[in-house]
Amino acid sequence: MGTAQQDTERRLIGVVLPVGALRGAGSMGVGEFPDLIAFGHLCKKMRVGLIQILPVNDTGYESSPYSALTAFALHPIYLRIADMPEAQDPQWQKRIAAITLRFEHEARFNHYEVMKAKLELLHEIFAANEAAICASAQDGGGLAAWIAANAWVKEYAVYRRLKQANQERSWREWDTTRTVTHAELAALWDDADLKAEHLFWTWIQKALDEQFSAAAASLKSDGIVLEGDLPILINDDSCDAWAHPDYFHLELSAGAPPDMYSPEGQNWGFPTYNWDALEKENYVWWRDRLKVAAKYYAAYRIDHVLGFFRIWATARTEKDTNSLLGRYIPYTAITKQDLVMRGFDADRIRWLSYPHVPTSEVLDSLKHDGCLSKDDIQYEANRAFTLALDRIDNEELWLFKDSIKGERDIDALQLHPAVKKYLLDVWKNRLFLQYEDGHYFPTWKYRESRAYQSLSDSEREAIEQLLAEKKCESEKAWEKLGEKLLSILAESSEMLPCAEDLGEVPDCVPRVLTKLRILGLRVVRWYRWWDKEGQPYIPLEDYPELSVCTPAVHDSSTLREWWEREAEKEVLTNFIGQPFLPPVYNPGVAKIILHQVAGAASRFRVFQIQDLLHLSQKWYAQDPATERINVPGTYNSFNWTYRLPATIDELAKDEIFVKGVEELATIPPLEKKKVAIGEKNEDTNTTSRV
Repeated sequence: MGTAQQDTERRLIGVVLPVGALRGAGSMGVGEFPDLIAFGHLCKKMRVGLIQILPVNDTGYESSPYSALTAFALHPIYLRIADMPEAQDPQWQKRIAAITLRFEHEARFNHYEVMKAKLELLHEIFAANEAAICASAQDGGGLAAWIAANAWVKEYAVYRRLKQANQERSWREWDTTRTVTHAELAALWDDADLKAEHLFWTWIQKALDEQFSAAAASLKSDGIVLEGDLPILINDDSCDAWAHPDYFHLELSAGAPPDMYSPEGQNWGFPTYNWDALEKENYVWWRDRLKVAAKYYAAYRIDHVLGFFRIWATARTEKDTNSLLGRYIPYTAITKQDLVMRGFDADRIRWLSYPHVPTSEVLDSLKHDGCLSKDDIQYEANRAFTLALDRIDNEELWLFKDSIKGERDIDALQLHPAVKKYLLDVWKNRLFLQYEDGHYFPTWKYRESRAYQSLSDSEREAIEQLLAEKKCESEKAWEKLGEKLLSILAESSEMLPCAEDLGEVPDCVPRVLTKLRILGLRVVRWYRWWDKEGQPYIPLEDYPELSVCTPAVHDSSTLREWWEREAEKEVLTNFIGQPFLPPVYNPGVAKIILHQVAGAASRFRVFQIQDLLHLSQKWYAQDPATERINVPGTYNSFNWTYRLPATIDELAKDEIFVKGVEELATIPPLEKKKVAIGEKNEDTNTTSRV
């Protein structure tokens, strides 16, 4: 198992970064696992007690570390090929040097090109050593022993071979083997003609395991806690979803409901879990996942911990650009009987749960075009009525055809763009989503729906009372499920769990986290009394001890960019007690803010490496936006490819930077302000919002 639990009970200063961001002496265009050793030595010198890294599972050519092809295998991009025994021949070392030279001066690493170059070289090295590697996979060999201890690698190797043979397409698009039984998987692994191709991926995983284990051991010897990141969700295109479809609801896509930052909601494309199926096997998949993680980590971050309580899910028949027709799972459904008992007959229930389309609105949607004649408008409207809609008796009112199951079906119809846009909009115009026969969930914007607006006051009151009752019942179910699942995680490993509990957090979440002694996340810019005038920041001294405090995360701007372009200066300067700070960020401002955060009452106070580098003027980029790790909602070669502006050795020589970080470790906790007699002490557990 991992580092002893008591090592994570200390009050620590930490640093957060992707492994790929490291620039080491031997890095081939991207940070590699051995670079953690040198970085750990630097952190020890700076008295940093915790290193938190982003996920390191294999994502293939996808740069996002949260889009894993596997819950178990490590990413080949982090492998230091130069250290592999099979790569010691001068010809390979020369090739490695050439590839390193090609990429080393890039400001951000090119995930696709680096991955491509590494895999091509690894294929060549494997081919040159194939006989010896295959012999090692026989009984008694080192690779054979490793495979026996890591049985997951068989499924992974078969999947990776098939994915490569299918031009890296999703398994849903493969020409063959889109579905596979456990017996068929075993037969594929044992196929003598395919053995070498499978062992190629296995050989890489063994080398990655050895290098990462060595780095983790070095960090442990330096007294540094290594915290990993375990995303709760797994990619739809993953070995796990392909080999174990029963563990997932593949027909659903997880995401988040609309909020102030994402008015259409978020649709991540990841399948949700079939917890009933996992329970029947005693959650062995999750237990094995934690067992593998514990080889390296002393603590782990549970990304989107709210998903263990309830997950927002959208049918895959809807487009992935929004989640407006999503629902919480689990949820105590509104039933047809509930509605009948409150006076709604069958026609009224249909009105509430199906989008109704007036003839006039279809025609109006086409009139806005301006280029269509009266006959053209009627022709295009008739096409919509024929292809997409069914008339209700003799009314000028229509319902979508039964064949229309979601936005994707509407999008596939050959309709005029104007009427198609209208139909896509009206598809979401309903009070209830009927996701199963007789089972209803209120749509996120149900009060804006045509049906809700048409209700009488008494009908609205009946609906609102019913929704309040179902929400109360659902919250009890969320608490029960969350405590059950997180208890299983906590008991399955000695690692310290830390939860990413951002978003619209139900009241039960902080209760369960506190009960199980799981650390929550407090992001300073979002941890505020949102309901108070001026929305003031919650004092750092009032942060719970069972928490991780940070001024920025990988999905946000850096502290510098936030200060210069986003922060409400007056509110923030009053919060830190420095009303005369300059508008332009500099090491002096960085020191004041970082010292304040370091004094938070949280057990761990962690900082993105970029925010720490700003303690020295030497490492300021011309544009602070270029220092970000990720910009949510955008898909490009920029995201997830951040690199340090200098090598680890060069950073270690910057005495201003080293001393500045070292000082943070000496900051004592801020003293709590005394509460006046009769003044209520606010509960701050549920005010984090993103």
